[in-house]
Amino acid sequence: MPIIAKTTYSPPFLFRNTHVQSIYPTFFRKIKGVNYVRERILTPDSDFIDLDWSRVGADKTVIISHGLEGHSRRSYMLGMIKAFNSRGWDGVAFNFRGCSGEPNRLLRSYHSGATEDLHTVVSHVLKQKSYTSLSLIGFSIGGNLTLKYIGEMSSTLSPLIKSAAAISAPCDLESSSWKLSERSNILYMKRFLKMFHDKIQLKMQIMPDKINDKDYKSIRTFKEFDDRYTAPIHGFSSAQEYWSKCSCKQFITGIKIPTLLISAQDDPFLPQECYPVEEAEDSRYLFLEMPESGGHVGFIDFKPNGEYWHETRVASFITDTDTEIN
Repeated sequence: MPIIAKTTYSPPFLFRNTHVQSIYPTFFRKIKGVNYVRERILTPDSDFIDLDWSRVGADKTVIISHGLEGHSRRSYMLGMIKAFNSRGWDGVAFNFRGCSGEPNRLLRSYHSGATEDLHTVVSHVLKQKSYTSLSLIGFSIGGNLTLKYIGEMSSTLSPLIKSAAAISAPCDLESSSWKLSERSNILYMKRFLKMFHDKIQLKMQIMPDKINDKDYKSIRTFKEFDDRYTAPIHGFSSAQEYWSKCSCKQFITGIKIPTLLISAQDDPFLPQECYPVEEAEDSRYLFLEMPESGGHVGFIDFKPNGEYWHETRVASFITDTDTEIN
């Protein structure tokens, strides 16, 4: 326990393919009714983080972390924010460094294990002193970040943080990185590398003496990219060390608040190592739900209210948990 054996998700007939599930929302889902107010906060190292708030005047809020090269206006972010707003919760979308539409000030950026930035955001939100309850939600690498944070903080986590949820989290970064290098995922890999290159070129304009893109086109995998950029820029000796230290799987035993992890069994980004079945079985707090279908951050649904399945599921889990605790 707690493995959730019976999931309620059943994909629409035309959306059973894993790649359709993973790609369709990015290009075709439109979310209306979320009106963000941006707030810029400073980090301890003199950089900045942009937060996008959607407030309804509540005393409860969620902090939502996006996925790789995502931002607050991705449909999955807007969908989750809207789901909580409709239930009377405020929501704040955490844009990782360099992901809010403006390059950050430093050479360093974000990465899958940068929990110091999530802590900066959490601390800032708690200082508002208007919230009696706070929950954390993360998508993909934002899910890894969320699980790592609540696990490594463990008993020192603020008592106002009552619950958490992660969707499609690559709990083992190494195996997920290699999974994305497979031929079947070549389009995803090329897209990510193109997005990374765009940001590197922006950084080259700001600090040409610190970063370059010489022979960038020879990079084909996350290992090659992380060895050249992510690891050395963020203080790791190699991609291997980065993956090893930042994978959330090793921190799951430290989780001490009710936490839901949803990962589809057909997720094209996640190999077997990314499903922490044994860890969930040994945990009192991690609830692992593995629908047969759903792709990567898909879980397409066509409810009258416009919510996707995972949004309803996460909102129910967090609001029910909050009611039980309080």
